[in-house]
Amino acid sequence: MYRSFQFEREAHDMTTGTTTAPTIAVLGTGTIGAPIARNLRRAGFAVTAWNRTDSRAKGLADDDIRVAGTPAEAVADADIVLTVLKDAPAVLEVLDQAGDALAAGSVLIQVSTVGVDGIAQIADAATARSLKLVDAPIQGTKGPAENAQLVILASGAEDVRSTVDPIFDAIGKTTIWVSDAVGDASKLKLVVNTLISATTNGIAESLRFAEALGLDPQLFTRVVGGGPLESAFGAIKTGAILDKDFAPNFTIDNAVKDAELIAAAAADADVWLPVTAGALSRYRAAQEQGHGQYDFAATYLAERPE
Repeated sequence: MYRSFQFEREAHDMTTGTTTAPTIAVLGTGTIGAPIARNLRRAGFAVTAWNRTDSRAKGLADDDIRVAGTPAEAVADADIVLTVLKDAPAVLEVLDQAGDALAAGSVLIQVSTVGVDGIAQIADAATARSLKLVDAPIQGTKGPAENAQLVILASGAEDVRSTVDPIFDAIGKTTIWVSDAVGDASKLKLVVNTLISATTNGIAESLRFAEALGLDPQLFTRVVGGGPLESAFGAIKTGAILDKDFAPNFTIDNAVKDAELIAAAAADADVWLPVTAGALSRYRAAQEQGHGQYDFAATYLAERPE
C-alpha cells in the first residue's frame, strides 16, 4: 500500500461529506511523548500511542487516545508516524518492529536528539521503506511539552511542510525550518545543546565554587538576576540547584548521551570544543556517582572522580 496525501489540518471524506483528521501514531510516550500525544488529540487529530513500557501509555486512553500493544499495531492505520524515543538505535529498532505495517508514502517525523550519524541511519531506513522523513528535534522539556510550548527545529522536503506544520503548531510555539536537507535540524540541535550544557554546568560550578569559598550562594543570584547575565533557563536551573530539587525534566543519563553526540560530531568536523568535553566529564561523574536519573541540573552534585 502506498499513501499519498496533501492536507492542512483535516482531510475531506468525499463519500460521507465529512472531515476526518489524519491519524498520527506516536511511538514513545514518556516524559515528552505523552504530552505530545495529548496535545495532538486536543488539536483534533486521531492519535494512536505505543510505549515500550505499557504502563506509561495506558493512561492516555482516558484522553481518547487509542493505545496499541505493538509498534506494528500503532502504525497500521497511521498517515503519520511520530517517534519520541531516546536515541537513533531506539528509533531504528522500533521501525524494524513496525515492519511492513509502515505504509509506503507515509510521513515519518522524528523529534529526538539523535546526532549526525544517527539521523543519517534513520534517513537510510526511511528511504528503504519509502517513508517521507522529517527531521524535527525539539527544544524543550517536560513543562514546555505539557503546555504545547516546544520549539521545533525541522528539516525536510518542502512538499511535506504543509502536512506537518499543523502538527508542529499543535505541540509547539515555534517551528524553525532549517533547510530542505534532512539532518540539518539535528546538526542545529547539537549546536543549541552545546550552549545548554555549558550554561547548566557553568551555573553548577559557580554555585559549588561560591560554597567552597564560604559565600552564601544566594549572592550569586543577586548579582546575576536582572542583569545582562540573567536568562529564564539559567534562573530555572539556579533555582533547582539552590532548592536541591532534581526531579527530572531531562536526566543526567540523557545529558551524557547528548554530550557524547556533540563530541562525536565535533570530532568528525575537526572542531575543538574543550568546554563541551569538560561538561561531558562532569555529567559522567554525576552518572557514575548514582545521579543518572536526576535532572541534569544535578551535575551540581558531581564530585571529583577518584
